[in-house]
Amino acid sequence: MHGVASGDPLPDRVIIWTRLTPEPAALPGTGLGKKKEQVHWQVALDPLFRRVVKKGHVETGPLNDFTVKVDVSGLAPQTTYYFQFRFKNEDSAIGRMRTAPAAGAAVSSLRFGLASCSNYEGGYFSAYRYLSQRDDLDFVLHVGDYIYEYEPGAYGPGAAIGRVHSPANEILSLADYRQRHAQYKLDPDLQALHAAHPFICTWDDHEVTNDTWKAGAENHQPTEGNFFARRSRAFQAYFEWMPIRLPDPIAAPTRIYRQFSFGNLADLSMLDLRQYRDLQPANGLDPAKNDPAREIVGREQLDWLKENLGASSRRWKLVGNSVMISPVDFRFANPGVPPQALQQLGLMLGVPFNVDSWDGYTDDRRELLEHLYTNTINNVAFLTGDIHSSWACNVPIGAGSAPSAAIEMVGTSITSDNLNEILGAPPRTASVQVEQIFQATNPHIRYLEFDSHGYSIVDVTPERLQTDWYYISDRADSEATQQFARSFLSVAGTNVVTPAAGPLGPRV
Repeated sequence: MHGVASGDPLPDRVIIWTRLTPEPAALPGTGLGKKKEQVHWQVALDPLFRRVVKKGHVETGPLNDFTVKVDVSGLAPQTTYYFQFRFKNEDSAIGRMRTAPAAGAAVSSLRFGLASCSNYEGGYFSAYRYLSQRDDLDFVLHVGDYIYEYEPGAYGPGAAIGRVHSPANEILSLADYRQRHAQYKLDPDLQALHAAHPFICTWDDHEVTNDTWKAGAENHQPTEGNFFARRSRAFQAYFEWMPIRLPDPIAAPTRIYRQFSFGNLADLSMLDLRQYRDLQPANGLDPAKNDPAREIVGREQLDWLKENLGASSRRWKLVGNSVMISPVDFRFANPGVPPQALQQLGLMLGVPFNVDSWDGYTDDRRELLEHLYTNTINNVAFLTGDIHSSWACNVPIGAGSAPSAAIEMVGTSITSDNLNEILGAPPRTASVQVEQIFQATNPHIRYLEFDSHGYSIVDVTPERLQTDWYYISDRADSEATQQFARSFLSVAGTNVVTPAAGPLGPRV
């Protein structure tokens, strides 16, 4: 019913996942059903399962909401496999997955989808459908806001397009979070994507609640109970319903920052920018944004990241990053942008636009970027979501004309509101002027598009990293079309982005 999924590919293992509904009453979050049910699984080299290489069985029950997760080991590196589950005489859908290349293997290319911000009430998941139809991807990188916590009608067109959140309240209890995950997993486009490609995920805030920080959230009130209890319930449901592997489930049972390697070509460090961060500054004028005592990653995670990036011998160092690290603070006065133009947008020179991003935690950013620059750690690419828009940026180490220490590619939302929807304006009207002002006063921003929904493709070779943006025609249309929009690349060793000649072709 809820499909199959795979995730966290290593050279010799991949997580496979499904959810069993052993009887009609045993729906997600109900706690009903027998205490134990046995589910069989198999992995093969072909979709007809004539060449089965691994098989086994696992028990599940109401204690883990009848979710089934197996870490299948003993697989060959850089190999495509097919997997399926069986309960009694009923077979699940067939999933396809691919292992990572062996450590040190010569890898000529790595290609994956980049996705984020998929609000069920925001629209149809057409972007997921188009990603699922590609047969040239190694995995899908989802950098957060996989689900949204809001009650029906709170965010997005919802009922007007026949997509209403379940349960019919803001999710707070464990049953609520389980039911919301289950609803998203029932979406046919998301099911198709999970069946087609393994995921590598991190969370942002909406997997718990809006603007989460380490001891609270903007969208959590005292009347909703203890925040830590709510977060614990959200985390439990996430770990049950997502194909994710915890790096240390005993000593650090909620730690999800972790690393993946792809032969000699790339490392991928996945960050958690919610569980360890301090409270966001009140606004862009709040001096707390520059307080060196305030953190977005936490000391342990920042040291881990710096060590990983410094020790890596791979050509590219990729960072799965849920909120933007590039400064967006209008630091350059531009004669073509009169101060009143900024004021009309509620903006000021030198004042950050979004303090929920790394702009609200500038000392952590300074420490990380100076580490990259002073140690000549090149080819670092931050791959980001959260902001419901498309960006290609150089990441300067400081103010003024400081050199770029890294690049950042930001994918737009699958469905969550873009600027034109927030403004109530037709696409490519008022937002175009806003884009021009942002880029004129932040020249390290090389590409910015505020209006479209879709996904990105990231392709990495020893010579360059390229990102293609694809947009869907209408999030409210279940049959939306897609179109290629723009491409930007970074040549190895430059730490800057430039326009690419066109979209990626077939993989060599």
